[in-house]
Amino acid sequence: MIAWPKLSRLSFRTKINCGIVLIVGLITIPLAYLTWRAAAESLRAETRKRGMVLSENLAMRVSDAMLSMDLLRLKNMVDELKKVDDIVYAFILDRDGNVLVHTFKGGFPVELRTVNAPQKGAPHIQLLDDGREYIDDFAAPVVIVGTPFGTTRIGLSRTKAEAGADRLALMIVFYSATAMIAALAPSTLFARRVTERINRLKSHAEEVVKGNLDQRAGPRALFSCSSMLACDKTACPAYGDRDRRCWLTASPDQRGEGPESCRGCPVYAAQKGDEIQDLAETFDVMAVSLKTHLDELRRTERVLKRQERLLRTILDATPDLVCLLDENLAYLAVNRAFAAFVALDPQDIVGTTDRDIFPADEGTAMHDENALVLTRSRPSDREVSLRRDGATVWLHVVRVPITDSRGKAIGILRTARDVTQLKQFQEQLIQSQKMESLGKLAGGVAHEINTPLGVILGYAQLLQDDVPTGSQIHADLQTIEKQAKVCRKIVADLLGFSRQAESAKIEMCFNNSLMEAITLVRHAFSLEHTAIVTDLDERMPIIYGDPEKLKQVWINLLANARDAMGGGGTLLVRSRLYAAEQKVTAWFADTGPGIPAENCSRIFDPFFTTKPVGQGTGLGLSVSFGIIQDHGGSISVESPVPHGFFDSVDTGDAPGPGAVFIVDLPLDHEETIGGALPAGPMEG
Repeated sequence: MIAWPKLSRLSFRTKINCGIVLIVGLITIPLAYLTWRAAAESLRAETRKRGMVLSENLAMRVSDAMLSMDLLRLKNMVDELKKVDDIVYAFILDRDGNVLVHTFKGGFPVELRTVNAPQKGAPHIQLLDDGREYIDDFAAPVVIVGTPFGTTRIGLSRTKAEAGADRLALMIVFYSATAMIAALAPSTLFARRVTERINRLKSHAEEVVKGNLDQRAGPRALFSCSSMLACDKTACPAYGDRDRRCWLTASPDQRGEGPESCRGCPVYAAQKGDEIQDLAETFDVMAVSLKTHLDELRRTERVLKRQERLLRTILDATPDLVCLLDENLAYLAVNRAFAAFVALDPQDIVGTTDRDIFPADEGTAMHDENALVLTRSRPSDREVSLRRDGATVWLHVVRVPITDSRGKAIGILRTARDVTQLKQFQEQLIQSQKMESLGKLAGGVAHEINTPLGVILGYAQLLQDDVPTGSQIHADLQTIEKQAKVCRKIVADLLGFSRQAESAKIEMCFNNSLMEAITLVRHAFSLEHTAIVTDLDERMPIIYGDPEKLKQVWINLLANARDAMGGGGTLLVRSRLYAAEQKVTAWFADTGPGIPAENCSRIFDPFFTTKPVGQGTGLGLSVSFGIIQDHGGSISVESPVPHGFFDSVDTGDAPGPGAVFIVDLPLDHEETIGGALPAGPMEG
């Protein structure tokens, strides 16, 4: 079975060709049929007339011969008719119906004699069928002086007449087919011309879809409208443009009612084309307009991307935690600080809620606060505390609702600033104010009791000279003297803490100051299995300070390190000169158990101590802190000791991780030598 293609799948050219052939066929075939029918009828009628004339003519001619019964003459007359191609037979009957002459060679068919006869003295036509063909039998009466004298019969072949009509029909069909073929050639050329232009439009549309908007589908004009009209409207989009027609590209104000208003324009008359050209030029205008809009969109997109990158850079650069939530309280965007705070990738946070990325209690509280801001459509400002890694983190959270053009809240912009350090500074400031007041009070009290305490100590020493050595009174006086010295030490610390004791600053060697303190305690420390290792800068930095007070600081730091190690260990003292920074630094590191993180920020507070009652007043480090500050330096502590600090020292089986106090003191005299040198060999 032949699978005919669907009409919609045929090419436009094929459709045009088929349409033209079908139209020509619909016109020529019925016309040929009607022509054939008319020709056949006309030929048949003509044959009947001819047969009638021949039969009547024969009847008139045979009258004389019949009167004289000249059968030879009658025979010649009928034989002459037999020469005509379409005459099948001819014969003559007398008045009694006897055959006088005939043209049959094989004998006269007797049944033919009576099948036809004149009717009422007029010729009669009868159609006969001899089994091979149809014959029109014509019977004409032979009348002599008004008396019927016989009958002439002529048989004309209708089949041959119709064969002529069929030949005529074949000629008509042939000429019709020739006309159709002749019409097919120009129709093909016409279809090709039309489809070529449509295919160009199709190719142009495909290029437009691919993004190539520079191609033109319409023909290029020989002259632009501005040159033809000597137009000076340079702002017109069609000015000097030969690719686009002015009635399609001009602005609405200049275009007026469009092409209808250009009927009388010579430019329109010269450049106006058919509908396909109009379509192609409209395509060109559409492509140009689309390109213009795309260029504007691309410029806008570049501006938006640049602004987005700028905004993203600003948000990522700020240390505040910034995030944007939608009306369902799901994250739309977060900055890098926020992602780092929750330890997630920014892309993983988008689409989640506070309940998904924060602990259950914190997430629920934040979600409820967000919902409240979204419902009330009013900003909120509050401080919240969160627990992170065992420490409290304070955040100053600001929530601002984002509204649409109707004022409806559609999201929240939330920023959070870490104010933990500010809180600590506030607490330290309050504590410092308290300590300042307490120091002034303690200094005043110490100053007042220092004089009577000196008197008590003096008299206790004088009375020892008046009593026998070894007596109970002498021992009691020694106890009074010893406790009075302890009190004087406490009073001296209080005075140092309150900085009411004056400093006597001179030029001094920093390393010598350290070694004097180390020498004083080295033997006593060795008895408690505490080894002191020194690593001092060989350039002997000179500072401007109070040797006695700085020695007091060193001894305090050494004593604290010894007490921290308890059963012994290694104490490393290191110094370095930083000429470029105009400072000298000393490290006092021990191999003890270290200082808990929560105590590091309080270790320099007055009266803060982790030692048992009676073994420390908590004033040593605070006094040392005050002395270093009085010298314009700083003191800090790190615990554990930085990795690699003891690499060059044999620390044995020290428990670690230890702690290191770092003291920075300024140089009052500019050094000319270079910066810090690598650590030298250790001294035992």
